[in-house]
Amino acid sequence: MIVRRFLLWARTAPPGQRADAVSALARTFLYSELSQEDHWEAETALTAMLDDPAPLVRRALAEALANAPDAPRHIIVALANDQPDIAALVLARSPLLSTEDLVDCAALGDSFAQIAIALRVQVTPPVCAALAEIASADALIELVGNPGAEIPHSALARMLARHRDVADLREAMLARRDLPLEIRQSIAVAVADTLKLFVLERGWMNPARTERVVREAREKTTIALSDGVDSADVRGLVAHLRETGQLTPALILRAVLSHGLAFAEAAFSELADLPLARVAGLIQDRRGAGFPALYRKAGMPQALQPAFEAALSALREPARDGAAAGPQLSRRMIERVLSACTRLPADEAGKLLALLRRYESEAAREEAREMTLHLIDDAALDMALGHVEEGIARAIAYRSRLAA
Repeated sequence: MIVRRFLLWARTAPPGQRADAVSALARTFLYSELSQEDHWEAETALTAMLDDPAPLVRRALAEALANAPDAPRHIIVALANDQPDIAALVLARSPLLSTEDLVDCAALGDSFAQIAIALRVQVTPPVCAALAEIASADALIELVGNPGAEIPHSALARMLARHRDVADLREAMLARRDLPLEIRQSIAVAVADTLKLFVLERGWMNPARTERVVREAREKTTIALSDGVDSADVRGLVAHLRETGQLTPALILRAVLSHGLAFAEAAFSELADLPLARVAGLIQDRRGAGFPALYRKAGMPQALQPAFEAALSALREPARDGAAAGPQLSRRMIERVLSACTRLPADEAGKLLALLRRYESEAAREEAREMTLHLIDDAALDMALGHVEEGIARAIAYRSRLAA
């Protein structure tokens, strides 16, 4: 009877009073012990309020029911398809919305609704995949930053493909600890491409030189990313590089010259379609007897074979004290390769020698930077020790004067 009077009253009451009343009715429905008839009438009244012309009333209904697991599901679904500010309340919080409901609302809703879905406490892989396909960049930034979002690797790749120029999205993706290595490399490529366009638009370098500089910077970053990670991750990266046309002989040679043995082994395994363990055995064999056959099976250019053989021979040797380690070019190895390649015919050696000379210059600059840092550190230490010794001497002199 009370509910019937409420419906009659609601026809003429102002929106603010209706909003307060519908909020109170919703709380009564959820938390009070009602008879079966009163429960049914209350649900009917709440359902009727979905047609209230005042957004304030429907928003009050959404706020009251959004978190409730016992709310009428049909009301929640209706509110999820209301205007954006009302829909967002239940899209972000309601436990009653199924994966299918959320996918449908993401497809039909605007960026506001998509952001609300992305901010849910838990976002299932199918919902993440749907958002990756259709959501705005703002919604995807929120999704990527949500620790409760179970984002498949394919969805991360799709996000980047759709919004690779959005710096905030790239930054949010890089902050995820579970970001696959191949996605990190794709982000590096996107940044490099953005830089290339920036340089070309301003005419700072000609197109050919810009392309070469950006390509070599991209290759350097790729090798650095592969350093010190699990072999499975390296294989995934190599497969991605091959699929995207980036697994070039020059990249593999740079890897060898940068102590990237794991990357080189994964690359030859991928290209030759051989087990990684077998490839590793052939590459690390000090006699080098099986490498020529592996090289041919991988379809690598014959002109580069002497360079690879010389580089691998140098790589197998024990590292000298002070020799560079990690993902940076080794001058010692480059010198060995240059020596081996000088005997090649001029028509075959031209481009290779030019590439190796650039690598040699890069390695020399890296060594100079490291040496400069060491010299600065040594100078700072000497200055600090000098101040300490001077302080000690003054203290001793002061104590001597006091004793006298």
